[in-house]
Amino acid sequence: MKSKLLLLFTLSFLSLSAFAMSLQDAKSQGYLGEQPNGYLGLVQANPEAKAVMDDVNNKRRAHYETIAKKNKLSPTDVAKLAGEKAIAATDKGNYVQDSNGKWIKK
Repeated sequence: MKSKLLLLFTLSFLSLSAFAMSLQDAKSQGYLGEQPNGYLGLVQANPEAKAVMDDVNNKRRAHYETIAKKNKLSPTDVAKLAGEKAIAATDKGNYVQDSNGKWIKK
């Protein structure tokens, strides 16, 4: 089941590739970071970064719901697992949120 979830997560993130440059720019410039809940968070206020964040988070939410239904899990559990994976995959120098809600540079 974990391998199936991993494949679904990989496909989910690949489907967001249309935003890769904007998302990557926002992350590398310190505007956005990964959160343990599976969603992007706004590290520093920036309207363009917030628009990217909102769009990506909406797409992530839809993917999490689809994965949850297919695997009889809660969307929250799927999102948390995705959050762990996203934080682990975050590039050095980009921001992640710790369990206390503090933004730290990886």
